[in-house]
Amino acid sequence: MTAPMPISLEVNGERVDMHVLPRVNLADFLREHLHLTGTHVGCEHGVCGACTVRVNGEIVRACLMLAVQVHGKTVQTIEGLSDSGEVADLQSAFRERNALQCGYCTPGMLMAAQDLLKQQSEPSRELIREHLSGNYCRCTGYQAIVDAIEATAHSRRGRPR
Repeated sequence: MTAPMPISLEVNGERVDMHVLPRVNLADFLREHLHLTGTHVGCEHGVCGACTVRVNGEIVRACLMLAVQVHGKTVQTIEGLSDSGEVADLQSAFRERNALQCGYCTPGMLMAAQDLLKQQSEPSRELIREHLSGNYCRCTGYQAIVDAIEATAHSRRGRPR
């Protein structure tokens, strides 16, 4: 039997010191050990984007990363981005444009959208679609999601939505 390993990291601005089994992936660690359930588990193969989080500022698929791999790193989840207000305008735009229906993909979509808007202050609709291509939504058809991200980009640049 494999023994738990110690890990130390920062999650949403708080230091976390725990012991985890080496086989536990980051998504399960966040959900089951830290009770941060905004990181959803959809496909467990890294293709749906529901488990998107930031590790050291870069978005990653938490289902493909082991918890022991984030030892010494900084992790931000949708709860952290929401609590800090970083995605408040995106959340409002998603709500206003009905870009969330069942809500399952929404945390990953918001994480990916915020990542794009940090890189590009005014992305084209084509670039928005390309950046979201790794995040699946079965309900909205993406049009409203693209509209919400585009509106947020305009708003952040001082233009009306």
